[in-house]
Amino acid sequence: MTRTNSLISILAASMVAAVSGCGDGNSTKGNGKMSITVSQYGKTADGTAVEQYTLTNKNGLIVTLITYGGHITSVQTPDRDGKLANITQGFDDLAGYMDWTRNQHFGGTIGRFGNRIAKGKFTLDGETYQLATNNDPHHLHGGDVGFDQVVWKAEKVEEEGSVGVKFTYVSVDGEENYPGTLTCSVIYSLNNDDELKMDYTATVEGKSTVLNLTNHAYWNLAGEGSGKILDHELLLNCDQYLAVDADLIPTGKLVDVKDDALMDFTTAKKIGKDFTAVKKGEEHGGYDHCYVVNGKAGELRLAARVSDPSSGRVMEIHTDQPGIQFYSGNFLHGQKGIGGKAYPAQGAFCLETQHYPDSPNQPSFPTTTLKPGETYRHTTVHKFSVAK
Repeated sequence: MTRTNSLISILAASMVAAVSGCGDGNSTKGNGKMSITVSQYGKTADGTAVEQYTLTNKNGLIVTLITYGGHITSVQTPDRDGKLANITQGFDDLAGYMDWTRNQHFGGTIGRFGNRIAKGKFTLDGETYQLATNNDPHHLHGGDVGFDQVVWKAEKVEEEGSVGVKFTYVSVDGEENYPGTLTCSVIYSLNNDDELKMDYTATVEGKSTVLNLTNHAYWNLAGEGSGKILDHELLLNCDQYLAVDADLIPTGKLVDVKDDALMDFTTAKKIGKDFTAVKKGEEHGGYDHCYVVNGKAGELRLAARVSDPSSGRVMEIHTDQPGIQFYSGNFLHGQKGIGGKAYPAQGAFCLETQHYPDSPNQPSFPTTTLKPGETYRHTTVHKFSVAK
């Protein structure tokens, strides 16, 4: 899951709010009030200011996000003793997010096309488009400069029972060689039911395009930088997954998980239970597979439930997308994150709600084509709780 380095470099040192990684060991006793604050987070090489938004609900949960790449920079939730910890990987400053030897899309808003497109090529309306093959020999997560490497416009969103931030970005026709001028937005909101909601919308002008937006947060419910996640217990509400080739490109076949016990999470089990078998001796083996979410695409339904026995933290994911990519952090390489903590392989997991990989080249998959006059919509909800 590596990237080429960003074309943008840091100009000024970042000014980081104290919530960026702190909070470990603090008790959460919400004051009954919601809040949203904005602080400066630094500037890019061209002088564009980057802001950080801090969302707090009445229970004391805290979510921080920055306008650079639409990154979620921290999610602080309590354990069974009420102590807060940040459960998503990140960095102390803007420089970390702009360093693509370290930042493997940590918490970024991914587009235009999340996941892989075979050979970086697809045909739409009779024209063939060649995208960057930044995951050689394939295209990954939008190309050399995806949506998690640009600065989004932002505005506060305050509603009864929730606070949030609306990120908006206009991707011009031909950016990363995608067709059509795309206007997309995502509202990240935190409510008093301890839910982090992601509402994506997009429209395109001039030409049709392909689109697959998602968020790429890396989770460790014991607290980021606290070791491997192989003892986390995962349930996937998915009876099938997509068979892939050696390059993780779908073959077009949907496989019943009951026919492959290694891939079956329909009953909760430890991520590491069958991990050694899944690795099959490969250096970077492990889970990096798209699962088919049970139920009807377009309707919000349970996709995944993860729990950490050590802390008691639980995260449920509901989505209206057809698929969810389960990635067990196989390509993490010990890079230093928040507070200098090392992020080893399998030090976090990703559950990315999305359409299927390589959909533009797979006619049997749900379409990812967006035409002028249509509106793309995608909702995903992460609900946090503590096991009794």
